[in-house]
Amino acid sequence: MVRAYVLIEMAAGHSRDMVNLLQGKAEIRSINRVTGPYDVIAELEALDIEALSEAVSENIHAVKGVLRTITCVCIS
Repeated sequence: MVRAYVLIEMAAGHSRDMVNLLQGKAEIRSINRVTGPYDVIAELEALDIEALSEAVSENIHAVKGVLRTITCVCIS
């Protein structure tokens, strides 16, 4: 299994929608609105790096209001 944290910068007013949309999705282990330079942090887990990449692309990048993401893959 591969685990990663995705730091998500959202357009104003969209962070709550992102959290509501991602809650309960299979790959999402946790999701939280946060303060600081990013608006949402999601913890994802997938079978391999390819599945993780697809989950980020399909579940996060495709959402209206996403400006930028950084994916931090866990190494231990």
